[in-house]
Amino acid sequence: MQPKYLRSGEFGAAGHLSPKALRLYAEQGLLRPASVDPATGYRYYSPDQLPRARLIARLRRIGLPLARIGQLADLGPEARAIELRGWLHSQRALLEERAALVETMRWYGEEAALVDAVALREVPATKVLCRSRHVDTAGLDGLIQTAGHDIRGHLRTSGLADGGATLVHFQDLVTPDSEGLVEVAVQYDGNVDPTDDLYIRLVPAHTEAYLPVPAGYEDFPLVLRVYDAVEAWTDARPGVTCVDHPYEIHPGTDALFDVAYPVST
Repeated sequence: MQPKYLRSGEFGAAGHLSPKALRLYAEQGLLRPASVDPATGYRYYSPDQLPRARLIARLRRIGLPLARIGQLADLGPEARAIELRGWLHSQRALLEERAALVETMRWYGEEAALVDAVALREVPATKVLCRSRHVDTAGLDGLIQTAGHDIRGHLRTSGLADGGATLVHFQDLVTPDSEGLVEVAVQYDGNVDPTDDLYIRLVPAHTEAYLPVPAGYEDFPLVLRVYDAVEAWTDARPGVTCVDHPYEIHPGTDALFDVAYPVST
């Protein structure tokens, strides 16, 4: 005769879940006890909950986050299989990107040709019209294009020229699986009012160490070698220190864009 309830230890053993996992999943609403003794606080589960417990254990084993597990556990088998195949495809793509990033580490600070091409230049103070967003590498190009289009459109609507170079300031690390705050800014002369999410900022005069990005290095992860080269160049020169976040300048100096760091000298 099947028991009406199983104690939490019995249920966890049968469902391949530890006591800690059972408590966590109960708190998260993924697998609540069928009954709780009000006097002792003992938790009891129904044998009918074992298939869900084993499914949750299996999904957790392959590395799915709890929020995703809750969604998948409520789906039917066919819908769940479709979702899992999509997740697996994205994980494979992410692993390939990470593998490429690991390969770039072999060259960290050691590409002499890139390091030798770094130079200094003086940058006058300028006004910029900006938009900021949190994005990962997949959303970066879209942000640059859309923000640049909207900013230049607002400048034209305000009776000004299209503006000068586009500056892309990276205030956080941006990777395939990590969003960072990125500011897209367009240099301009004249007077313009901010609108919606576009804001005005003054970039003070400064010195920058810069490197035009060679052809073939424009995309992630190879573009990281360009950043590494500028950092290696500044690290090797006494009195030259990076003092703020890096940025890209579109278009660059005979290149699609330049990578630059503001520095003190």
